[in-house]
Amino acid sequence: MTELLSPELVVLDASLGSSPADVIRHLAGLVADAGRATEVEGLFADAYAREQKTATGVPGGIAIPHCRSTAVTVPSLAMARLSQPVDFGAKDGPADLVFFIAAPEGADQEHLKLLAKLARSLIKKDFTASLRAAGSQHEVVSLVNDALGLSTTAPATAGAVSAGGASAGAASSAGAVSAGAVSAAGGSARRIVAVTACPTGIAHTYMAADSLVAAGKDKGVDVQVETQGSAGATPLAQSVIDAADAVVFAVDVDVRDKERFAGKPYVQSPVKRGIDEPGVMIDEALSVAADPNGRRVVAAAGASSSASGSGSASGLAESFGGKLKRSLLTGVSYMIPFVAGGGLLIALGFLLGGFDITKYADTIVVKNNLFSLPSEFGPQAWGPLGAYIGAVLFKIGALSMGFLVPALAGYIAYALADRPGIAPGFVAGAVAGFMGAGFLGGIVGGLLAGYVAHWLASLPAPRWLRGLMPVAIIPLVASIIASGLLFVVLGGPIAFITKALNDWLTGMSGATAVILGIILGLMMCFDLGGPVNKVAYAFAVAGLSAGSATNAAPYQIMAAVMAAGMVPPLAMALATVLDHKNFNATEHENGKAAWLLGASFISEGAIPFAAADPLRVIPASMLGGALTGALSMAFGAGSKAPHGGIFVFFAIDNFIMWVVSIAAGVVVTALATIALKRYVGKKAPETAEAVPVAV
Repeated sequence: MTELLSPELVVLDASLGSSPADVIRHLAGLVADAGRATEVEGLFADAYAREQKTATGVPGGIAIPHCRSTAVTVPSLAMARLSQPVDFGAKDGPADLVFFIAAPEGADQEHLKLLAKLARSLIKKDFTASLRAAGSQHEVVSLVNDALGLSTTAPATAGAVSAGGASAGAASSAGAVSAGAVSAAGGSARRIVAVTACPTGIAHTYMAADSLVAAGKDKGVDVQVETQGSAGATPLAQSVIDAADAVVFAVDVDVRDKERFAGKPYVQSPVKRGIDEPGVMIDEALSVAADPNGRRVVAAAGASSSASGSGSASGLAESFGGKLKRSLLTGVSYMIPFVAGGGLLIALGFLLGGFDITKYADTIVVKNNLFSLPSEFGPQAWGPLGAYIGAVLFKIGALSMGFLVPALAGYIAYALADRPGIAPGFVAGAVAGFMGAGFLGGIVGGLLAGYVAHWLASLPAPRWLRGLMPVAIIPLVASIIASGLLFVVLGGPIAFITKALNDWLTGMSGATAVILGIILGLMMCFDLGGPVNKVAYAFAVAGLSAGSATNAAPYQIMAAVMAAGMVPPLAMALATVLDHKNFNATEHENGKAAWLLGASFISEGAIPFAAADPLRVIPASMLGGALTGALSMAFGAGSKAPHGGIFVFFAIDNFIMWVVSIAAGVVVTALATIALKRYVGKKAPETAEAVPVAV
């Protein structure tokens, strides 16, 4: 097997910069210089993007930046012992030992197991102490090889840790980690099962597992962990789950087959908390287990478990309000890719075929092809070839946009009732569209379908019928009830309300349009991609289909929403340039990324700044967003594309004044943020908590 670490990949007692980006870039350079990666920048970009999702600092002065990258040709480690520790986000301070794990996209299982085994070794104090005491690069390589079992004939495995004293490298590839049977007085032990998982599945997954196991040993609790990572995972035996008192989910991604844990008390947190606070999570799980009203994992719709409670896509019990909010956000989130992709295709259709393509697209795509180009249809921006390609792109985009309401309803129902809710939800959404009930009808139809499907799933059924429930009976009955109610009772009134709302928007002009722009701007900047932001965005997108040459109001609303949503990230990027000292190193790195995110209409680019300093950043963003929304409406700017920012300039009417609107809001927000940071409850930048951005 190719050696993972070699002396040229080790740096001892050197200063590699003051930020995680500096250290990661240097170590990525070592990997590339050793011929293990094709380029430095690609590897750095992948590793730093992973760092931005979740900080990789762990207790004990250690950081483990890691990634999968197409730039990597050989699974590799690079290690630095820093003379100037760097803050990688660990609660106990900066890191002086940094291990950079670089894996190819298609790394083999044996290498992934070794990488996971290394991550587990790094939570062992004797191993890290020996690394700090090592006198040369060769000694470091030897220590690492010993920890990985590469210096002996022992097989390399992913590593299971037991309370009985097994080392971090002694586990089977099954992916389950156990604290061992812990005897309590009277012969019974408190038992906890856990699942750990992170997006990359290389380091945090296994470190969290071992941290939970070690904490369980200290507390006299039998902890068995299923690691759902890249080194492979074998599910915990159902008998082990059934015998457990509670469940700990330390995960950043969805848990596979969560219905296995139905009925169990649980706690859930990001995977990094399983490393930082494993004992606290165990205590919380035992506390929930002792509470008769504590949270319980609930069977997904159609599962065979008899656990009671409300099912959901996440499989967790929650309040009615929380479930309603989550289901609506799920519907909007799944709808957005249809809208974004379809809207951009429509915009490209306009660019190539002209804005008259709406009249001719159907005829062109049916009657013409690349060998028989159209020539008799209206003005075309790029001639006959442009008309044909534009018609094709426009039609694909229009069909994609046609899924807006069905997808919204379908995934609202999915969030409430899991997979059996999808079909009745999509059908109810299609009925809402047919009835003219639009966006509002889709919401109502999705909620009806979801709640009916969930209710049907909760009914007792004989064993012979259970297999048919999720695939046939629930979709059939839920579709009849939800769609029937829309046809017979609800569709007409909702369609009337929708039409009245569209008529009101069509009639807006002057001051009333500006007021609407202010409201939409405030909503877009209030929570930066959260529920309020998504409501404003969905409202604008839903109205696009009503836009036309004689009814520009929907286009103007879309332009105002997109412009306001671009303000916060662009303003934070500008603020970091204008006022260097009031932002820390991580915020400056995030500010660089925020230029592109803001220009692309990704409001979430401002989340790191808002999360670290919400009482300054959010009010300043709302101030600039309100100004931008008002100016965009006042200038009559319109967007025929629902996404894309400045990159869909060709689909934006009055583009120059639209950009002026954005620039005005960006400047106001940036200056307001700087003023608030300087003069209102000033906080020193070195103590400000840096929150990494998730792009």
